[in-house]
Amino acid sequence: MKHSTNKYNFNGFTLVELLVVISIISVLLGILLPALGKVRFSARRIVCISNLRQIGTAISTYSMDYNGSIPIGPKAPPFLSPADFYPSTGAPTSLISLNTGQPVGIGLLLDRYLSKKPDVLFCPGADQSISAKEELAKVGNSQAQSSYYYRHASKTNLFDSSKEVPVQDIQLSDLGLNRNNNRMKALVIDTQFICSEDLASFNIKPRTHHNLEIANILLADNQVVSCRNDDDRFTVDLTNYADIRNAFSKILDVFEEGDQE
Repeated sequence: MKHSTNKYNFNGFTLVELLVVISIISVLLGILLPALGKVRFSARRIVCISNLRQIGTAISTYSMDYNGSIPIGPKAPPFLSPADFYPSTGAPTSLISLNTGQPVGIGLLLDRYLSKKPDVLFCPGADQSISAKEELAKVGNSQAQSSYYYRHASKTNLFDSSKEVPVQDIQLSDLGLNRNNNRMKALVIDTQFICSEDLASFNIKPRTHHNLEIANILLADNQVVSCRNDDDRFTVDLTNYADIRNAFSKILDVFEEGDQE
């Protein structure tokens, strides 16, 4: 009787051959996985750009229905807590509804202009877990947050003064001048927000996108630009707790960077 000289045989593969195949597969995976990661990153960026274009179209349609003005307001309620992300009327905000559930900012587009595509208010490139469905369900009931900052004025104060002149409607065709006396162009931008863990008790948490590497910006002419964030110029950094009072000024800093694009 003849006996095989191969001590290990797996359906025609020797152990050495099997190990070689496994090694080749491991090498190929090592090559392909980073490439697939880049493809996913690029795909999410493209969807984000598409979202912003759809938001831009909705703002343009709203503008035609409201004598050329962009969505603004409503009037901010009394500022009681840092957890209220809309302290003064016209402050830049990522909210789509207030604590009262009342739509705010680009949330005003939901009922009529984005009713069929409300999820465009949420970037697929979020670095933190967020449920668009859960946030949208809050609209009408409580404070809800989107993936994007919206700028409907240039206000940074923490509350409205009783003597303050009400914020006027802002024309899409002429947004006016920013704090640097340059023309305002940037309307909506990815949130790139980092903060101290101490703020979690106020429900203030990091909200970043695209690994903090890029920021997509919707301009008033409905053009969307994708900008590198290597120098953190589009990052709102509140890791220093003392900076919380300057949060809205820092957000406007980001928009003013976008005005230069």
